[in-house]
Amino acid sequence: MQDIITITGLVATDPRHIVTSEGLSITSFRLASAQRRFDRSQERWIDGETNWYTITSFRQLALNCASSILKGQRVLITGRLRIREWDNGERVGTTIDIEAEAVGHDLAWGTATFSRSIASSAAAEPEQPQSPAAEGAQSPEVPSPATPVPVPEPAAPF
Repeated sequence: MQDIITITGLVATDPRHIVTSEGLSITSFRLASAQRRFDRSQERWIDGETNWYTITSFRQLALNCASSILKGQRVLITGRLRIREWDNGERVGTTIDIEAEAVGHDLAWGTATFSRSIASSAAAEPEQPQSPAAEGAQSPEVPSPATPVPVPEPAAPF
């Protein structure tokens, strides 16, 4: 199944980060998502049923999730939906997994500060010979892999 889904919810478990013996980074956590609606007759918000998802991310996204996402935070997830039936002999059930392609904080609930990270694969590329015209130019210093790069604050609009 290649269904793409975008969902918002609450990170319900501490993100678990592992690195496989092949060097693949994987981060996973559980996400609780409940629809809310405003009941005008009661003048209050009502929570609907909660849906539970297992979110899994790989490679650089896994590293960034492990460094950025905490239990209790509200997030947005976009990724591939996977629905699996299971039977362990005592019980049967359904597991809903999302293989994350993008993860971010839900800014409807708070603010965030972005720090750009340098992909480790970019730093592993061999140095390319410079053209004769560029030999005299100084090259900017490149941060080490996964080192956050500060992003300047935007100017005030007024």
